[in-house]
Amino acid sequence: MKTKLHIDNVACQANGGATFERRHPVTNEVVTTGAAATVRDAIAAADSAGAAFAAWSVTGPSTRRAILLKAADLLEEKIPEFCEVMAAEVGASALWATFNVRGSAALFREAAGLATQIQGETIPTDKPGTLSMTIRQAAGVVLSIVPWNGPVLLGARAIAYPLVCGNPVIFKASESSPRTHELLVECVNAAGLPPGVLNFITSAPSEAGEVTEALIAHPAVRRVNFTGSTRVGRIIAETSARYLKRSLLELGGKAPFVVLDDADLDGAVNAAIFGAFLYQGQICMSTERFVVDDKIADAFVSRFAERAKALVANDPRDNPGTVIGPMVSASSGERLNEMLLDAVNKGAVVVAGHKAQGASMPATIIDHVKPGMVIYDEETFGPITTIVRVHGDEEAIKVANDTDYGLSSAVFSSNINRAMKVASQLQFGCVHVNGATVQNEAQAPYGGMKNSGYGRFDGRAVIDEFTEIKWITLEDPAQPYPF
Repeated sequence: MKTKLHIDNVACQANGGATFERRHPVTNEVVTTGAAATVRDAIAAADSAGAAFAAWSVTGPSTRRAILLKAADLLEEKIPEFCEVMAAEVGASALWATFNVRGSAALFREAAGLATQIQGETIPTDKPGTLSMTIRQAAGVVLSIVPWNGPVLLGARAIAYPLVCGNPVIFKASESSPRTHELLVECVNAAGLPPGVLNFITSAPSEAGEVTEALIAHPAVRRVNFTGSTRVGRIIAETSARYLKRSLLELGGKAPFVVLDDADLDGAVNAAIFGAFLYQGQICMSTERFVVDDKIADAFVSRFAERAKALVANDPRDNPGTVIGPMVSASSGERLNEMLLDAVNKGAVVVAGHKAQGASMPATIIDHVKPGMVIYDEETFGPITTIVRVHGDEEAIKVANDTDYGLSSAVFSSNINRAMKVASQLQFGCVHVNGATVQNEAQAPYGGMKNSGYGRFDGRAVIDEFTEIKWITLEDPAQPYPF
């Protein structure tokens, strides 16, 4: 597969014809050859988006709505192609690829409904004969930077919400999923966007920092949204602050799943399997720490481990029923093996799975994890999860909150009042009572606390993220002044 840049709705080579390669994490074969944008290409994309802003920002809500609804339809028509491309580029199962595309179509339809909800308000005033009000206006060009792990869904929200608010978008794709991201952009542009309203940039990993800073620095860019690691998110935030650009960051996670002693264990295990191992655990919401009351820990761990051992691990290109595919790179396996060995050496017990072989690793569960083990604190982002045993609700809350991250969480209990008491004390952007940590609905605000970032995607919250609020007064020109 080969990809190009898309500027002014025209697919083009990078300046000088530069390219980079995305290789399969297991076979090392070249999967995609992508156009490697230079700073010159980045500036061209920003200039194009800046020129498109004037017309797009005043385009009527019905036009914006119609384009987003058409994009949703086009996405669903491309499900088979997305499944094929995502399996090759990022080891996605058909389940994960289909979930991404269908979720993205739903997101575009939800975003379309916001077209007429971008509203101001009237404000009471003490000045006689004066009308005081606010209006919401498009902010300017939005730079959207998206990772490889949920390439369609995370890309969709980074495109749809700025667009419906009247902002052109420069979409900077991941070098690990360039064709997947290009396919998304092709669908949206084919829905009828004018030239320059959605431009597409890919860059080689070695040039990503330089290209990204050139885009953030461009005068037309007024918002930056980034989804990815906390390490890179901090760089994006610092760079954005230096140029006085507002940023929206959705970063790493260490999602806890609290199992109280009165939990429905079958229900908890069902949610545990899904939340820990969907897409090899490479989701920011993946359950990385099960905080289990010691009264029921043995029973929970036994059932959880039995289910994990039955999950099919394979290459999704060869086996459509694969649940656990390869990780994004062999280096992920090396990193997880170091964590696993450290935990075992310090007293933890492997109850399902085993160490990785390159990018391949089965569903793995480590019991008796405690503070002081690397895996207790660090994000794993792979098909490995941990059990931390606790005594009572207070210790469960303390352990669940004992992390620098604050994205998603869950609590299982048969007593809803008890569960709500725990949920209210969990320091995370979302808490699911008797549900998995991996959840997303386009109408619900989603984002994190602490080192998981700031700002919110989805729901009406995005209107604040991607618009400017302006105060306007209509006054009597003959009003008196004190001097």
